[in-house]
Amino acid sequence: MKAEVAIATPTRAIVRRPSSRYAECLRHDPRPIDVALAQAQHRGYVQALRDAGIVVDELPELDAPDAVFVEDTAVLLGDRALLTRPGAPARRAELDSIATALDQRELIVVRMSAPATLDGGDVLRCGDTLLVGCSARTNPEGLAQLRAVAGAIGLTVIGVEVRAGLHLKSACSLADAHTLLVDAGCLDLRAIEGLALEPVIVPEALGANVLAFADRVLVSSAAPRTAELLAARGLAPRLVELSEIHAGDGALSCMSLRFAPADAWSV
Repeated sequence: MKAEVAIATPTRAIVRRPSSRYAECLRHDPRPIDVALAQAQHRGYVQALRDAGIVVDELPELDAPDAVFVEDTAVLLGDRALLTRPGAPARRAELDSIATALDQRELIVVRMSAPATLDGGDVLRCGDTLLVGCSARTNPEGLAQLRAVAGAIGLTVIGVEVRAGLHLKSACSLADAHTLLVDAGCLDLRAIEGLALEPVIVPEALGANVLAFADRVLVSSAAPRTAELLAARGLAPRLVELSEIHAGDGALSCMSLRFAPADAWSV
């Protein structure tokens, strides 16, 4: 498979709204979470996806505190999906629901097996390469099992040491096909030196996780200087309110599973 250079806008996305138990989610931020506000902000996120032309499929609410972060449960690779084995054991109860949703969309579903662990938030696609965070949630066996599935369709997998933060995509994301936004000091970037990527240090930590489409880049409203940086580089940032999502250690990318168009790639 040969990917196009430019990032494509996904055709579809799967989301799930924060449950009534969202305030019990796994997180480092000790401040209280306003669940009603989190649900309202999730609706705003869904609207931002729809405004970009993406068809959004909303799964039924699940009685699981972290279930809104659907990206961690699967890695979508064309016509197949790797159902992950999340690094937090409490999250593995979410997998059967996601597997059913992916089966209904006629994907070839491959299940990751123990002792592997991998969170989708540790996987960033860059053309024909997958950068995979070696984090507290993703272990070497998880990296190996992803490499086997991805390699079968011609994708290269590169491990990146995550020195700080929850996931790889907590600390970096693509603003366009060649611009990698990075939270300084969180990653060992030596692994990507051979790739056609320009690392750009973001002025706010929450600006490291953006969601880039063909014609716009979604940016947290908590990172206005990052939005200004992107606008100065000729990109089109769109701010999204995410205060309660950030309180649950979440961000833009982790709240959806995104389906790329045929013969193209999306982040």
